[in-house]
Amino acid sequence: MTDVLSDAALDQLFRTARTYNGFSGEIDEATLRRLYDLLKFAPTSANSSPARFVFVKSPEGKARLAPALSEGNYEKTMSAPVTVIVGHDEDFHEKLPFLFPHADAKSWFDGPRENRRDTAFRNGSLQGAYLILAARALGLDTGAMSGFDSAKVDAEFFAGTTTKSNFLINLGIGDPASLYPRSPRLPFDEAARIV
Repeated sequence: MTDVLSDAALDQLFRTARTYNGFSGEIDEATLRRLYDLLKFAPTSANSSPARFVFVKSPEGKARLAPALSEGNYEKTMSAPVTVIVGHDEDFHEKLPFLFPHADAKSWFDGPRENRRDTAFRNGSLQGAYLILAARALGLDTGAMSGFDSAKVDAEFFAGTTTKSNFLINLGIGDPASLYPRSPRLPFDEAARIV
């Protein structure tokens, strides 16, 4: 174990961090690379790392994404400096000889693709959550969402691949005016138990 993070750090990552609906600012390529270089170290099953990320930043990229967005997510996504498409590669196991070299982990997942889908989705979702925490650690605000047509996103951004979209994350400097009041959270005794 290492030292506990400061209250300020815990606030930035969790307690006072919010999901924003409006953004401003600019995010350069170096920051996006730094963001990925943080999240890639977080754990996944057998170091499978199935997440695939598309950082949609250019006006051309946003125009390609726009037809897939639900009406409620259109404006905030189009105005965000960057929108991340979080996907997962259903054939992630092909990379396991490199990612998990001390065992024949690829053989664990060989066979029909449906036998890998749960692992790809679960661990890709984890990596998307890690991206949110890494972004907050770097001083960025986030807005994750699922209101989009995944078939359209897959056809536009992942055609000819084995990657499927999962959710979107807007990145930038959050506009406090875009926040809703903080919603309640379940207390420990309603959401957890110790056995």
